[in-house]
Amino acid sequence: MSIFQELTNRDRVFEFLAPAQSPVDVRHGPILYLEDVSVSFDGFKAINNLNLTIDDGELRCIIGPNGAGKTTMMDIITGKTRPDTGSVWFGSRHNLLTKSEPDIASLGVGRKFQKPTVFEALTVFENLELAMAADKRVLPTLTAQMKPEYRDRIDEVLALIGLKELRQAFAGILSHGQKQWLEIGMLLMQKPRLLLVDEPVAGMTEQEMERTAELLTSLAGKQSVVVVEHDMGFVRSIARTVTVLHQGSVLAEGSMDQVSSHPDVIKVYLGEEA
Repeated sequence: MSIFQELTNRDRVFEFLAPAQSPVDVRHGPILYLEDVSVSFDGFKAINNLNLTIDDGELRCIIGPNGAGKTTMMDIITGKTRPDTGSVWFGSRHNLLTKSEPDIASLGVGRKFQKPTVFEALTVFENLELAMAADKRVLPTLTAQMKPEYRDRIDEVLALIGLKELRQAFAGILSHGQKQWLEIGMLLMQKPRLLLVDEPVAGMTEQEMERTAELLTSLAGKQSVVVVEHDMGFVRSIARTVTVLHQGSVLAEGSMDQVSSHPDVIKVYLGEEA
């Protein structure tokens, strides 16, 4: 596929986009609120009366065994899957169950999938520039004049994700970890209020994992960040609050020490008897 064909693929372009500003009211509550959410697929209850609250600026880690409902939960938040019952609110004003995927992204919900999605035939700088562009149609994006404030924003994000020295490198030559950071940077170009990150350190080296931990913890307070991860060492390095999912609902919640010593977590997550 040519780079032009790749850019004109609307699903690919809009997959990682979030808006420059988000009209989200958090004065009277959390930034994300799920209440009694359930969804079934062919008789299997993937999410079962799930209740979850994420505060504005919070870094939350979500863990759980395979099939616990982590991916389905993120699909519901981003509008990819509609639950059978329950409610999902973004701030106090936006009912996410009434909105489409593009509408949810435009409110300020960004999602980072496990496999990095970057434009390998473009430079690091160009990837960030494309993510930032106000008009997402291909020709205006490619012909738009770079404003000084846009360049400053790109420089700021390049420094944050640690790719400042690689700004003119093609994304295709980056390491796996660097591609992950670049995609996070592409999301950050749009200043999302909520960032959902799925298994960010899968396949990374130890050094890349440490850098990713630094990056995600630096975002807390500026954005709300929800990290789904299997690597318990990584979770321990960044976790403030950990939520354990099991069979589609919350099994335990608290600090890493609290949930790792919880009898039910030991039994169902670690596969040991309490």
